[in-house]
Formats: sequence, structure tokens, C-alpha cells
Amino acid sequence: MSISVKGVTKLYGSQKALDGVSFEIAKGEIIGFIGPNGAGKSTMMKIITCYLPQTEGEVVVCGHDVVEDSMAVRRTVGYLPEHNPLYLEMYVKEYLGFIAEIHKVANARDRVAEMVEMTGLQLEQKKKIGTLSKGYRQRVGLAQALIHDPEVLILDEPTSGLDPNQLEEIRRLIKKVGEEKTVMLSTHIMQEVEAVCDRAIIIDQGKIVADDRVSEMQSKGIDETVIKVEFDQNVEEKELLGIEGVQSVRRVDGNVWILGAVTDTDIRPGVNQLAKEMGVAILTMQKEERSLEDVFKELTNS
Repeated sequence: MSISVKGVTKLYGSQKALDGVSFEIAKGEIIGFIGPNGAGKSTMMKIITCYLPQTEGEVVVCGHDVVEDSMAVRRTVGYLPEHNPLYLEMYVKEYLGFIAEIHKVANARDRVAEMVEMTGLQLEQKKKIGTLSKGYRQRVGLAQALIHDPEVLILDEPTSGLDPNQLEEIRRLIKKVGEEKTVMLSTHIMQEVEAVCDRAIIIDQGKIVADDRVSEMQSKGIDETVIKVEFDQNVEEKELLGIEGVQSVRRVDGNVWILGAVTDTDIRPGVNQLAKEMGVAILTMQKEERSLEDVFKELTNS
């Protein structure tokens, strides 16, 4: 097991930032660690990376206790904090060489060249970090987190503030890294978790409220099939409710409707039949999937 967290509580005075948190992450998993602001995500990550001690409980990373053997944990973990702490006056290649030296990396020059290529920094390696865009600074942050070839990678909001193109590039890089390493990724972007992660852990008010594979999490609690349909002219609600299997109807906008049916009931043939009988055309009709964002809102809207 790469990461084992058992009964971890963190107190700031009388405030509980974490309350009896427990979970495990196996080697080679990419985990989305998600929750509202103030839920305890960054606190948990700082404990795993030995930046903060827990008040109660046990955290073990690759067989090393974060309190009893913190130096071994630091050698095992690569960490990109939410606020990427870079030396802006240093050149990219110079900075990565400096980090490699801190970690006592063998063949540091070759390793720096490898990280520059992996993170797409070839054209920026001779520039000062302070002149780089946010996307390239994040790449530098990822490169420093990976320079010592850690077994575990902890990423706290790695795509915050990036444009859509930069987002896609960083996501591809994280997936590539995740083929060989354990990755724990904190983010507010649910689509990112759906695109990148094998499993999601949702934390709210310092407690774990869900922990499952993303696909399983999306399917839980569904008691109806939802169809979105747009007609070319007005259709009355009572006509839609008359379709066999339809149990709920909601107008979205104009002639666009959301139809709810009993789970595993296909109401599309009935919709087609109604349209034919009424002489109206169906412009679009699609099955609506439950998103991770829907699950997140349900579990954290307390």
C-alpha cells in the first residue's frame, strides 16, 4: 500500500480541520481528493508530506511513518503545493539542478534534461522562472516534484488558473506519470477527476463522505433514467406525462424538456411515437448522464 491513513484528526485550537479520516491508496492508483473550500484537503496533503503533524491517528507512506521516519517519507514523495513556491530569479535549468542537488540525485545533469523533456520545458529551460506563464510555472513545479523519481506524487490544485490548452497538457502529463507512480490529486474541477482519476475521495467538513471508483460513484443513488428532448414546436406537459414509463417532466427552456423515467426504462420509442401522432419534429434527444459534480453537490451541500 502506497498511502495508509488511519483515524487522522487535526486540531487548530478547538477547530477540527480533520476528524477521524481514514483511507488507503494502492500503488499505481490516480486518486482525486476533492471537497469544498475549507474541507481539509490541503491539511491532509501537508500531513502526508510531513509539512504538518497530525493531532491523532497514523499515516504511513510506502511503509514509512510520517512522524517516526519523516526523512524517508520526504525521499519517497514528490509534492506540488497549491501555491507553487518557485525561485523566480533562477533560470529553469538552474533551479531544477538546484533541486536535484538537494535530493542528492545521481547523474543530476541527465535527470534534469529528462525532466525538461518530460514536462515540455525545452524552449523555456534557459529562461528565468519569473518570466514564464502560469502554465509553464506549473510544469516547472511538476518537474521539481518528479526530479528525485518519487514513488508517490502529491498534487494540490495543479491546474489552478490555467487556460483550457494548458489544462489539457497538464492532465496528459499527470496521466502519463500515473502509469508508473501513485498520484494523489486535489482539485475543484470535477471534469478533471473524471478525465484523469481512477477513484475519487470526497471530504467535507473534515470527514470522508465518499470513497469509490469514479464510475461507481456516478451510478450510486440513481433511481431514474433521464432523457433531454427538444421539439420544433410547443408540446404540452400532460402529453409528455402520458408517455408510458415517464414519471417526471420539467421544461428547461422553450421547447426543451427533461423527462424522468423508471431506471432502465427506455422511453425514447414512446417520445418518437408521441411526436409522430402530434405532427411535431424531434430536433435532439439524448440520455443525460449523472456527473461527478452532481454527486459532489449532493454530498457536500450540508
